[in-house]
Amino acid sequence: MPCPHPTGYFFQVWNFSSAQIDSHRKTLGVARWSFILTPVNSAPLGIFDSGVGGLTVVRAVQQLLPAENILYLGDTARLPYGSKSPETIRQFADEDVRFLIAHGVKAIVVACNTATAHALPSLHEKYRIPILGVIEPGVEAALACPEAARIGIIATRGTIRSHAYQHALALRKTGLMIHGQATPLLVPLIEENWIDHPATREILQTYLAPLIEKGIDTLLLACTHYPLLMEILREILPPDVRLVDSATTCAEHLKRELTRLNLLELGPRDGCLDIHLTDLSEEFEELARQFLKKSPGRIHRAVLAGA
Repeated sequence: MPCPHPTGYFFQVWNFSSAQIDSHRKTLGVARWSFILTPVNSAPLGIFDSGVGGLTVVRAVQQLLPAENILYLGDTARLPYGSKSPETIRQFADEDVRFLIAHGVKAIVVACNTATAHALPSLHEKYRIPILGVIEPGVEAALACPEAARIGIIATRGTIRSHAYQHALALRKTGLMIHGQATPLLVPLIEENWIDHPATREILQTYLAPLIEKGIDTLLLACTHYPLLMEILREILPPDVRLVDSATTCAEHLKRELTRLNLLELGPRDGCLDIHLTDLSEEFEELARQFLKKSPGRIHRAVLAGA
């Protein structure tokens, strides 16, 4: 279902080619103009990831901000980003952002830990639109408890190797004991829908044992797939260990930023969700259903510039 036509607009300057300007003039019947009308609060939020894991962020945003329209881009044709060089990740992220901007989004969430770690600074330098990542919100939530002193991080190898979370935590609070644990088998297990399988529990216990032995008081789930493991993690971890997931913390951070920028959608109706993937398959559609906990609706094929 396409997003409803918005009613509120603001003037936003874009750099168009002469041919594009002439085309827009003819379409709108305008003789001369240097701007286009773009929706403000009713414009969609843009959220992208290398695959469908970022749909946990979408779900968290829908629960917290039900009136927001969302356009989700999953670069499924080129996943995973974690195995790519930082230069390639920055290129891919730039193409993702350009796709979302071309669809008129009002703000963008980089719902990918790898892209956040390697590409967010360059995206901030290049674009004026609000662009948020998933690392800072997770770090802020992990340190929200003054007693937090021993923080464990579970993530993909690429995220752990980037040291993005470790650096962000250390910069914000001195004296922390930070323990990163690469957990490469969790994403394929989740995507196989083996969340309740005994093998998943056994592998999680193996991954978590060193962190539990080190006496962590907080566990940061630094992958957007991992919120689906919350229930089993609570069963395995000691009851006094705080769990911080990147999806919920990102949604809360997004709400604060949209409020600060006066960009919140305040309409009475529930927003719509448009999903665009660079590679379509029945597998991805089923994964989308699994991550959203409901039907994803029609999924569109996205074509990225440079892809």
